[in-house]
Amino acid sequence: MTGTIDIHTHVVPSSFPAYRGIRKDVAWPSVVHQDCGHACVYTGEKPFRAITANSWNPRLRSEEMEASGIARQALSPMPELLSYWLQPDDAAILARHTNDEIAQMVSADRARFLGLGMVPLQSIDLAIRELHYIAENECLHGIELGTNINGKPIGHPDFAAFFAVVNELSLPVFVHALRPVGVERLVGGAMLEQVIAFPCETAFAAASFVTGGIMQAHPDLRIAFSHGGGAFGQVLPRLQFSWSMAPELQEKLTLSPNEVARKFFYDTLVYDEGALRYLIEKFGISQLMVGTDYPFLIMDREANQRIDRLGLSESEKRQILRGNALRFFGLGFPQTST
Repeated sequence: MTGTIDIHTHVVPSSFPAYRGIRKDVAWPSVVHQDCGHACVYTGEKPFRAITANSWNPRLRSEEMEASGIARQALSPMPELLSYWLQPDDAAILARHTNDEIAQMVSADRARFLGLGMVPLQSIDLAIRELHYIAENECLHGIELGTNINGKPIGHPDFAAFFAVVNELSLPVFVHALRPVGVERLVGGAMLEQVIAFPCETAFAAASFVTGGIMQAHPDLRIAFSHGGGAFGQVLPRLQFSWSMAPELQEKLTLSPNEVARKFFYDTLVYDEGALRYLIEKFGISQLMVGTDYPFLIMDREANQRIDRLGLSESEKRQILRGNALRFFGLGFPQTST
């Protein structure tokens, strides 16, 4: 199958097992179904998000993909389901259920779907156990991680042992903003968390991979950042300049920030051709992949058309629309341009 691969789409299972733990007031997810394919996700007793059947129904997703010109989707959990705030044993149960649900969706049409699982990273040991489970499941192709684990940035050296196993298993990692820092400073409606705080949160996460030394230890890690890397592109020149004038930082980080940044992958979810051109200039055309945020309200419905309007060669378009995603997932595609 040829055509566009969308690496940024989310799923919510149609149901979750009843909470089997012994704790009280646990923010355990559930789905309350309504009429005509609509439902609401709850965390504990609190409603979190209204969803529709395309969140869990692979047949419906396939029909909508056909209509929008998307040949293949990578299915990752709705970020709130990552649930790093749960106790580790509870989170491990939730991760296994969600991973099995995603694998089942992928198995319904392997030509259409790729699976990104989740791990309980509040426990390194349990997360590594789930990593092995994901690696052994032929319907799961990588993992989704949040930008921070209960406030600790994902690139912190405390996660070095985890990423050593990720590297050993050669699993790609898709990083998505989650419970961002600074929301108390937003002025306006609740949706501004996604609009303003998410890009800043993603920049913190990407920078932590540079300064925390994880990419230096494992330069072949395949890490992708959602929403075009957020504000990281604007932060990077400052980081590079500081590195260039600080010998002590150069001793610690032998790879320059610019070198590390051009090893990362980024989705195209920036809603603007000018922003896309900036990403190409800053990170290289070989590092961009289509992302839409399907099926949520904020999704980009013009991803293919926006790339068409960039005036790229057919080879360059093919890289962004499909080839770079195949390389990210380890499915084979030559890197022809940077």
